[in-house]
Amino acid sequence: MPNSYKRVDAHLSNLGYCSRGEAKNFLKMFRVCVDGVRIFEVTKKFYHNDITVDDEPLDAESLVILMNKPSGVICSHNDAGVLIYSLLPIRWQRRNPKISTIGRLDADTTGAILLTDDGALNHKLTSPKSDVAKVYEATLAQPLKGDEADIFASGELLLNGEKKPLLPAKMEVLNPTLVRLKICEGRYHQVKRMFAAVGNRVIALHRVSFGDFSAEELMPSEYKVINLTKNIK
Repeated sequence: MPNSYKRVDAHLSNLGYCSRGEAKNFLKMFRVCVDGVRIFEVTKKFYHNDITVDDEPLDAESLVILMNKPSGVICSHNDAGVLIYSLLPIRWQRRNPKISTIGRLDADTTGAILLTDDGALNHKLTSPKSDVAKVYEATLAQPLKGDEADIFASGELLLNGEKKPLLPAKMEVLNPTLVRLKICEGRYHQVKRMFAAVGNRVIALHRVSFGDFSAEELMPSEYKVINLTKNIK
């Protein structure tokens, strides 16, 4: 686990407790200690793991968060509307580097999404070379025709406007208008475009899991910090 050695004001500002300019006042207002001894000098350097604020350890230097995304929330830092980051504690919203979603879900799509401030991890899991499995439940406008599972599993389905066919995907029929679909890619609007390609339309989409991580035990908008030493695939 990271345990960086740097100035107190850098620790506090990077983790969102306060800005660097606010650090002196922060040390006056809160009991910031190193090995149990209160400190007041923002320029002194210490290891992250040795610092406490009001007897609580500093937040982790890197966070990975699992959230059950509700409908109507936008996976963006800049767009108008309710942004997913507004559901996190204010301190986490101020972290540097910023917390970002690992991939995106459409505003009307619900379910499991990961967020992190670890840029390398984010890049790894959103890379086209990543084969992390994602499971969705899709509610359809029309009943299934019966050949969709074979088409999706063939590895030959070509989406409109693309030249490379999709990797094989596994579909489980839950009822004539509800399916569970497992994919290992993350193309733009992939699930919706897959069903459009077979003459149907997705009217509701819920991501059940991302890799081994499911948010089904979380209420909409709830989140928890997770440990990615667990196999993500």
